[in-house]
Amino acid sequence: MSTQIRHYVYYRFFIIIVLSVLISACGGSPKYYSAKSSANKQTVVKTAKKMLGVKYRYGGTTPGRGFDCSGLVQYSHRAAGINIPRTTGQQYKAAKRISRKYLKAGDLVFFKTSVSRAVSHVGIYLGNHKFIHAPSSGKRVKISSMKERYWRKRFTGAGRVL
Repeated sequence: MSTQIRHYVYYRFFIIIVLSVLISACGGSPKYYSAKSSANKQTVVKTAKKMLGVKYRYGGTTPGRGFDCSGLVQYSHRAAGINIPRTTGQQYKAAKRISRKYLKAGDLVFFKTSVSRAVSHVGIYLGNHKFIHAPSSGKRVKISSMKERYWRKRFTGAGRVL
């Protein structure tokens, strides 16, 4: 093969690699977070804590009507100016996976409470193994411990959107 043809082949190969990298970077999952400041995390946590005692309501997204777990998470983030998806599954996909040992206040914790879904419950981590969440029908927004047997057995993962 002549030198000119060889250079042409290398040049085309280089262009294909560069374009592949650029295209794959654009095709990644959408990022729903807008900032990584501790002020935003504090706002998320404070807002969620203000919702303590609000009744659970399936599909609920406001304090007046009640919250489901993902509705509470979305509402608390919105108060900090952060747009995140509506459902637990979507929130799980949007969050950057982190190890349990690196959890910080404001991170999301996910659980498998349903046999039909891999991730079916979400809460906001508060620190010291505690998280705030909207548990289930007939209950109210409350703080629970991840050390409780029920939650320990069902913990699926943690994620960060801030």
